[in-house]
Amino acid sequence: MAEAPNVFSKQYMLTAGPTPLPPRVSQVMAEPVLYHRAPAFVDIYARCLERLDGVFQTRNPVLCFAASGTGAMESAVANLVAPGEPAVVASCGKFGQRWAELCDAYGAATTHVEFEWGERVDPPRLDAAISGLDSRPGTVYVTQSETSTGVVNDIRALNEVALAHGAVLCVDAISGLGAVDLPQDEWGVDVVVSGSQKSLMCPPGLAFASVSERAMALAADGAGVHPPSRYYFDWARIADGQAQKPPNSAFTPAVTLFRGLDVALELIFAEGLGTVFERHAILARAARAGIEAIGLERFGADDPDANVITAASLPAEIDGAKVPKLMRDRYGVTVAGGQGHLKGRIVRIAHCGYYGGFDIVVALTALEMALRDLGAEVERGAGAAAAQGVFADAGTVPEPVAG
Repeated sequence: MAEAPNVFSKQYMLTAGPTPLPPRVSQVMAEPVLYHRAPAFVDIYARCLERLDGVFQTRNPVLCFAASGTGAMESAVANLVAPGEPAVVASCGKFGQRWAELCDAYGAATTHVEFEWGERVDPPRLDAAISGLDSRPGTVYVTQSETSTGVVNDIRALNEVALAHGAVLCVDAISGLGAVDLPQDEWGVDVVVSGSQKSLMCPPGLAFASVSERAMALAADGAGVHPPSRYYFDWARIADGQAQKPPNSAFTPAVTLFRGLDVALELIFAEGLGTVFERHAILARAARAGIEAIGLERFGADDPDANVITAASLPAEIDGAKVPKLMRDRYGVTVAGGQGHLKGRIVRIAHCGYYGGFDIVVALTALEMALRDLGAEVERGAGAAAAQGVFADAGTVPEPVAG
């Protein structure tokens, strides 16, 4: 039975979605609701669309939906896949598998190239798998940051594979966007999807799809060949509204969430996108150093770009499923455990979004205490000391702009 939490204790959340909100984001969402056709909201909507282009590093229209990030993923399947047509999914974790489930739901002839959880998708192996197919796929689906394991895939290299086969690459950047650099236009990636509740520092409920002209044309061509299988997620419908001057929304937008997004994007650009990436990199190095100092092995590939979440393998001699529960219920620090077959085997500490250096110190300290409670031999303060060493080397304890 879970230990009853102390309702008077301060709570810390270090999960990779939802993530903590900057106070200004919370405050603006408490203001009265705006009418979505009124000039006051239209100005906010237009500003968000312009700033989203900057975060996605694109000149594409960033299409917006009232949905979780999975809604944006579904839009990338609904607009690009027809029943019986080939599609390739390359996965290395739970959320990569979601691409395959979506393709199957829309009747695609899905080829699922699966990699071990904790490995990165290997571009040569993906290339070989596509080359071995009888017919070339029109779309390839991958995940940038696999939140279930902390692995970050090499999107630039995977995009080169897709382009070599004439395919459109669709990237799930739901947790990675805003934490790991993905210059969409520079790399020529056709479709990048994301959500509001992770590195963009907003609540769940907004989904985004940045779609190239080539992908939009492919979606339009497909609609002429087979009956359209989308309505709400129809890219053309959303793009037509957003392209109006001033921009319009095809359906009622989540006005309160857009007000929060407006502030969150302002904070991101006040900090500077390059500085935001560097902050995440330092936090990730601190988390990795702390995990090693505690005496745990990091789960997954050794990757300096894995700046979204740090996963650690738990000692076999303890009940690993109790670690996140103890951290939450006894010490007020919420982290994520393993998913699927990794349940009870790993613990995941997030550092994407509104996080600073002392959040990492707190998480590592709570992890040490929970491990000691379960009988593991852990030196007190080792993780926090290692994190402090990273901050000293970097010359800063990174903190986000709070406004």
